[in-house]
Amino acid sequence: MKKQIAILGSTGSIGTQALDVIDAHSDLYEVYCLTANNKVQLLAEQARKYNPAAVVIANEAHYDELQSLLSDLPIKVYAGKDALCQIVQAEPIDMVLTAMVGFAGLPPTIAAIKAKKKICLANKETLVVAGELICNLAVENHCPILPVDSEHSAIFQSLVGEDDNPIEKILLTASGGPFRTMTEEQMATVTKADALRHPTWDMGAKITIDSATMMNKGFEVIEAKWLFGVTPEQIQVLVHPQSIVHSAVQFRDGAVKAQLGVPDMRLPIQYAFSFPQRISLDNERLDLFSQPLEFFEPDMKKFRCLSLAFEALKRKGNMPCIMNAANEIANRAFLDDRISFPQIAEVIEKTMNKATFDVAPDYDVYLQSNDEARRIAMEYLKN
Repeated sequence: MKKQIAILGSTGSIGTQALDVIDAHSDLYEVYCLTANNKVQLLAEQARKYNPAAVVIANEAHYDELQSLLSDLPIKVYAGKDALCQIVQAEPIDMVLTAMVGFAGLPPTIAAIKAKKKICLANKETLVVAGELICNLAVENHCPILPVDSEHSAIFQSLVGEDDNPIEKILLTASGGPFRTMTEEQMATVTKADALRHPTWDMGAKITIDSATMMNKGFEVIEAKWLFGVTPEQIQVLVHPQSIVHSAVQFRDGAVKAQLGVPDMRLPIQYAFSFPQRISLDNERLDLFSQPLEFFEPDMKKFRCLSLAFEALKRKGNMPCIMNAANEIANRAFLDDRISFPQIAEVIEKTMNKATFDVAPDYDVYLQSNDEARRIAMEYLKN
């Protein structure tokens, strides 16, 4: 029987590469549902190619257009955020790839966990915003969560076969983004176009900007804490410009295990789909003779967003949720040419200092904190 997959965010970078994996292994996997936020035309094209049981457009304003584009096919068309939460609970679905970007990925991921679906997690914000809640729900519902981020997949792969051997340290690698070698003075004048030129990875605009600020790595630090049960002090970020060592684990005997490979997101996507098996992947093979492997300490002063993520993680409670909401607003403002690159961190820090802190949040508090932090961040943008 083919595994039935729901892809939340099928028109984004992770979603389209997941479809490549399904194409390559159509004997093993089948698309049950595709979803998008605004890209109606591409979603319709994907639906025509993969003939899923259903499609969902989160932005209800696009419902009529999508329905018209697919009116000649027996595909069910839904719209709205509630529809996302409902579709992931469909009985035939075996696994849900959460490839949506931002806070919006949290509610449907919770719904999928409660429906006991295997989660292939590419939405960083789910664990950043509500890591404790998500982990508790996964345990209660006996729901596996397999990481799709290349770094967390590498850590996961390094832990396979280690049973209960405790982790001494996680070595989380980062490319350093396009501004790794720049001074703070140079970074003060960089443009949106500069920030979108990532040296090694092809990603969507929001994540590419997060990579340039290193907030993306901050998110991954918080994810690693929840996925692997470590403390912030056990996570070390290493700037590795070649993006060959995707991350590593150090054990208490001093041994370090790492996963290496070319920068290709299809590999971690496919591994999450196929675990514990490894199946063939037609991609470039790693040539260790072609380039040196370099590692540097991150400049926490220059990349203030990474420092803020460590701070949010140590403060716990709803602070990572507040940080994420402020980042989404600041990131969008930079992409819209409303603020400078250094102001991204300024907006986030000011929001973290002003928003209401809750040491023991529940789901409703996360929703309230997200809304409040967005309002505060927007206020700072007006000043």
